[in-house]
Amino acid sequence: MHPGRLPLESTVRATRDADDPRPGLARLTAGLRRVPTLAAMLPEWHLVDRRAPADVAAVMAWGRRPSAEVAETFAARHGLPLIRVEDGFLRSVELGSRCPPLSIVVDDLGGIHYDPHRPSRLEQQILQPRDGAAIARALALQQQWVEARVSKYNHVRDGLPGALRHEAAQAPVLVIDQTAGDASIAGSGADATSFPRLLEAALDEHPRAPIWLKVHPDVIAGRRRGHFEALSAATSARVTLIAGDVHPPALLEVCRAVYVVSSQMGFEALLHGRPVRCFGLPFYAGWGLTEDHLPAPARRRGQPRTLADLVHAALIEHPRHLDPETGRRCEPERLIEHLALQRRMRARWPAQVQALGFSRWKRPIVQAFLQGSQVEPVRQPQQLDPARAVAVWGRRDLPGLQPGTPVLRLEDGFVRSVGLGAELVRPLSWIVDDLGLHFDASRPSRLEQLLQHHAFDEPLRRRAAILRQALIQAGLTKYNVGQGDWRRPEGARRVVLVPGQVETDASIRWGCAQVRDNAALLAAARRAEPEAWLVYKPHPDVLAGLRRGERDRVVPGRDCDEVVTTAPMHRLLDQVDAVHVMTSLAGFEALLRGREVVTWGLPFYAGWGLTDDRAPPDSPALRRRQRRLQLDELVAAALILYPTYVSRRSGAFTTPERALRELIEWRDEPVPRGTALRRTTRRLRLALLGTLARLLGR
Repeated sequence: MHPGRLPLESTVRATRDADDPRPGLARLTAGLRRVPTLAAMLPEWHLVDRRAPADVAAVMAWGRRPSAEVAETFAARHGLPLIRVEDGFLRSVELGSRCPPLSIVVDDLGGIHYDPHRPSRLEQQILQPRDGAAIARALALQQQWVEARVSKYNHVRDGLPGALRHEAAQAPVLVIDQTAGDASIAGSGADATSFPRLLEAALDEHPRAPIWLKVHPDVIAGRRRGHFEALSAATSARVTLIAGDVHPPALLEVCRAVYVVSSQMGFEALLHGRPVRCFGLPFYAGWGLTEDHLPAPARRRGQPRTLADLVHAALIEHPRHLDPETGRRCEPERLIEHLALQRRMRARWPAQVQALGFSRWKRPIVQAFLQGSQVEPVRQPQQLDPARAVAVWGRRDLPGLQPGTPVLRLEDGFVRSVGLGAELVRPLSWIVDDLGLHFDASRPSRLEQLLQHHAFDEPLRRRAAILRQALIQAGLTKYNVGQGDWRRPEGARRVVLVPGQVETDASIRWGCAQVRDNAALLAAARRAEPEAWLVYKPHPDVLAGLRRGERDRVVPGRDCDEVVTTAPMHRLLDQVDAVHVMTSLAGFEALLRGREVVTWGLPFYAGWGLTDDRAPPDSPALRRRQRRLQLDELVAAALILYPTYVSRRSGAFTTPERALRELIEWRDEPVPRGTALRRTTRRLRLALLGTLARLLGR
């Protein structure tokens, strides 16, 4: 079946909206209107927020919640089909109160998967015969789910609390509580009394095993009540209550059996290969895969099914998944990939981080790049808790911290944005370094550690080569600014580009020993290349009036042969023979394009056998950098392993490949009216503030 369709057309009235040819689907409650992802996951429907029967072909209800009665009554009164939707089994990163669903299930039979008393679309899909390819895909998806360590919600960090680690070695039995009033409890034929029976059975059937009682995340968050508010003294002696938020895979991989009423945790336990005992009739019960306390409807669930049948129906056929970066429907494999990336990236840094000295504009960006950690803004160093992790911009010193306190240093990434950071253009990539920073050659950075020690396998090198070629083909650099073209001078035997830098830049202070300003760089390049055509390109921040540049004005004919101001960097790099830099990222961008690169400072890409390095050979950085690298190993570390990318569209972590696509779309977007004026005003304001700061500092 086509992934964008369900067999609904034969059951709905063929009415049309005047402005939209699709059939109308009425969402009558405020709760449904507040779910922003529904329209993208129901593309065959025109969602209608009004109660005019002539404008709709069907009515939407959210499961069997009390609010669904409004839709049920309206559909019955007007003879309209009822379409029930619910959260999918792979829902989101955060809980429902913080994040809209990235997966829903849609039932056009009027039932819902957690109510076994009437037919549901999922039940019918589980019964469908499947060929070998479908079975193989389902088993591969099950393996991907387990290896990615995903669950319905994915906000909790991995690992077991210390108190549980000792008991985990004894293979505990996992008992799952649910929120009081959960529609799936009554729907599955159970009630509140099922939970004490559930726990009692686990205790009786496993007299020597530890018993873990896990409460629902919404109970932990204080939004709902559970069923085990008080345990007897005898029961408490054998039961460990897991009241903290623990990611389900951490529990499922160590337990010997799982006891549930109707929780999705039973389905996830099956994915992890654990025995499951059910005291209700959830969608995964009654197929011969679980030990069931209640009898299943014999006419509808009389045929045993395999786990592959269940997985294919519940994760591939039945749900609709949304790729948050494209805003379009996707396959479950893609959504698992996305959620797995979020989990990995969100677990990198301490759970609580103090962000020191960031402007109001940067604070939400800091939170975006450190999502997964609770970020607390701190204005002054004396307000810091010296025992807690600190995030700072750049090379700022932090005296007074306790030894071992994590310090996260943030900086712009190497493929940043369309527009300058100094113009407050939001970045797609930042660096978060817990050792040093790539431009500080006085000490190791996380990037230097990767370059010196990481095992670059062939798949990673191939991925880097593809990414490098894509960057070259798209003509992307760090800021992607500039317009116009540039032509290599006719008859010039050798053309050398000298990119200017902001002379107060920290990379010059911490990465240059001898050549430390643009005039000295031009002079050094002229001495090294006396016959070459020397092209100088000032830094874009200097051209924009946002930073101080060279101390003396560069004069063509005296200091160089040509000054280029407007052409984008990639136009020059595509045509020159070599590039001379202090520490400029343009040297790295030149390496990507196969150009000769001469370094007069110690940028991160120097010292690995790829550049002609003119810094003193006894520099500590060159002594540390003893490994000889291939170009695509440098690319893999600098563009894949080291930076953090955050999607413009979704606000979530993304890959460099998808960030590249977003940069291309961003660059090709028409510039909104008024943008140029706003940027000019912002430049003038920033330049004035910089001038005042310099005057006050004298």
